[in-house]
Amino acid sequence: MRHTLRAAGAGLAVIWMMGCGDVNISGPDWPNWPPAIPSDPAGSIRDTTEWRGPIAAGNEIEIKGVFGDIRAVRTSGTDVLVTAIKIGRPNDVAAVDIAVVPHARGVTICAVYPDVPGQAPNSCQPGAAGNLSAWDGGRGLARVAFAVEVPDGVVLVGKSLTGDLDATHLRSDAFLSTMSGTVRVSTAQLATAKTLSGSIVATIGRPDWGRDLEFTTMNGDVHVTIPAAVNAVVRAVAPAGRITSDFPLSRVSPGDMQGTIGSGGPTLKLSTLAGNITLRRGP
Repeated sequence: MRHTLRAAGAGLAVIWMMGCGDVNISGPDWPNWPPAIPSDPAGSIRDTTEWRGPIAAGNEIEIKGVFGDIRAVRTSGTDVLVTAIKIGRPNDVAAVDIAVVPHARGVTICAVYPDVPGQAPNSCQPGAAGNLSAWDGGRGLARVAFAVEVPDGVVLVGKSLTGDLDATHLRSDAFLSTMSGTVRVSTAQLATAKTLSGSIVATIGRPDWGRDLEFTTMNGDVHVTIPAAVNAVVRAVAPAGRITSDFPLSRVSPGDMQGTIGSGGPTLKLSTLAGNITLRRGP
């Protein structure tokens, strides 16, 4: 069974949702997604919950995951659609809640696992507030994958502790971070991406930034494409790898290069401790 919840009035602070049933997501934008996970034990189920509602352009849909991927695509509609897919053994799936928190800047949706002994209780709150953690107790955890349909102009904020982040063909800002996983993003607007372990592939379409942009990892490659007409200052640091750029950069020290594009402006920071950096000139 698939449960769908539409946006409620502004007076509602927190909505707790739990779906039920073994449901697969399908459609032209999501063929065979999410894939079967080889490490899943026998008897696993998929349990799907949806949230749909309007978010004004300039406001944000924020997804906070813990153990699972986040994938987003552009939609031509006016509503944001978030599908949370819990995958695992029935008891593990039932232990994870999907929390929806409307706030002044938009809507935050989280995967909330049972509290970890000795740590602060888990809570879903916007931005840097709240606490989300998980402990498997030696028996495994359910994965929670998020699929997000993002209307033009709605800011996407995606965060996960462990999982890949994939946001493609957007026409809105996208700010993505994970501790372990790859990050892929392409947008006609602005983006940032951070991971501790994984590569980054990003394409930015907007030439006038008005803010610094950062693409950083500790272990992985960084490949970023920006418009040719950008005015920015570039700082690229890859102490253990190569730095390749379509724009002129000067060597500051081994593995450290910088340069000015156009008349200068916001800073574009590219960094990896163990990997290569590639900066490409887009249209």
